[in-house]
Amino acid sequence: MDLTWRPLTLDDDAALARLYAAAEEVDRTGEHFSTEDLREELEGPNIDLAGATTGAWDGDRLVGYGLVRRRDAANPVHMIRLQSVVHPDHRDDAVGAHLADWFTRTSREVHARAFPDAPLELHHGHHRNERWIAGVLAAAGYEHQRTMVDMRVGLADLPPQPSLPDGVVPVPFDFAYDLAALDARNDTFGDHWGSTAYEPGAWRHLVTGSKDFRPDLSFLVLDDDKVLAFVLSHFYASEAEATGVREHNATWVGTREVLRGRGVASGLLGHTLLAAKAAGFDRSALNVDVDNAHRALGVYERCGYRVDDEWHVYVKPLARG
Repeated sequence: MDLTWRPLTLDDDAALARLYAAAEEVDRTGEHFSTEDLREELEGPNIDLAGATTGAWDGDRLVGYGLVRRRDAANPVHMIRLQSVVHPDHRDDAVGAHLADWFTRTSREVHARAFPDAPLELHHGHHRNERWIAGVLAAAGYEHQRTMVDMRVGLADLPPQPSLPDGVVPVPFDFAYDLAALDARNDTFGDHWGSTAYEPGAWRHLVTGSKDFRPDLSFLVLDDDKVLAFVLSHFYASEAEATGVREHNATWVGTREVLRGRGVASGLLGHTLLAAKAAGFDRSALNVDVDNAHRALGVYERCGYRVDDEWHVYVKPLARG
């Protein structure tokens, strides 16, 4: 079947939502996206709709999608993020080869404009059930380099939570501390695999300026105006609508080195979970690298979280040329 490939526009948000819904019926990733969710993503500052997205159209129906997202920094490697989704009825060798070639060609173009002197890697994350794209990537020379896990804890029967150390006081998030929180995030995650520093524009779009951000369920530990620890929370209404479960998401949890090893992370997260329970949430979720440099799985397990699902990251270095 002949498909027409072209870049996406913001007006394609509803078609993209229908494509994700069709794929979810087969892949069961647990993710559900509304038109508003996807429009917000397509409006991101690191996305070039005309130059770094592609869609496969079968008549007026979107059946495939690819995205190349530049990063805010290359320190020292530019780890471009790739995304894709293909309708289950169109997962064939021709579509897979087209996407793989497009990823390589477009990533080189994006990289040349952003960080031409840095090494380049392509990173594609996907749920463990998304076996078709895993096969496409493996055939194109990508290797499985990292595993991320979703962890969850029910709030109705939340176990007793760790306490913060004496003298450490949680402060509700205030937008006056927005850039201070960004600085803490960049410092805390500077040595994490696959992580780069955020610029303020991307930070505000993806995190504190997102329609899903919950400042009322986000907390900081401060030293004057410096953020030493943080838990930043989001609530995805589209997920609640699809599942009937109100899930709090602890999307960013971090502690600067000066406070590590004192129970601050688990205490601040515990404080957040109690607030989420009081606000009527059913459970809490977070995502973490199983090889996290700061042994975060143990921190989260102390708060009652348990591994619930698995994601894989496939990587392909690209030589200059």
